[in-house]
Amino acid sequence: MNRNFLSGLCGFLMMAGLAQLAQADDYKADPVHSAVIFSVHHFDAGYVYGSFIGPTGTITYDADDPTKSSFDLTVNVDSLDTRQQNRDNDLKGPDFFDVKQFPTMTFKSTSVKKTSDTQLEVTGDLTLHGQTKSVTVTMDLTGTGKSPQGETRSGFETHFSINRSDFGMNYDAPAIGDEVRIIVAVEGIK
Repeated sequence: MNRNFLSGLCGFLMMAGLAQLAQADDYKADPVHSAVIFSVHHFDAGYVYGSFIGPTGTITYDADDPTKSSFDLTVNVDSLDTRQQNRDNDLKGPDFFDVKQFPTMTFKSTSVKKTSDTQLEVTGDLTLHGQTKSVTVTMDLTGTGKSPQGETRSGFETHFSINRSDFGMNYDAPAIGDEVRIIVAVEGIK
């Protein structure tokens, strides 16, 4: 065989291998190991905490070019749990989340940029209570590991705040605070 041909073939195979390594990783959110937690000030005294069970969706993460990354998450609003059934019923009703009319909330990223080795700045459209607003959050890359079943898992977490009035949820203000503090922690399976 021609030496130039072999050199060219080796070069091509190396470039193809590098291209494979540089591809983005696609993850499916694991609802069992992911959470959405919120808190809101109550009567200017303490904070009431709640959560939404089992967020779902997909994450594409490109470590070499984070601008090619994306986050697309959905939360079933009816999964709301504050560990007090009467309060949960009120929050699911028409004065607050109105789950019959707005059964889900979603976040779809529109841009991602790397701010450090373990953080991303993610901007996206948050849709809640029928209203869509652009929000920017700092997303922490919490780690990557293998499960006993051999799956690759990666974790992503953000802490941010919104004003519920921006999403048309004004009922019982100011007794119930306008600012809602939110934690989203997602473990994705590759």
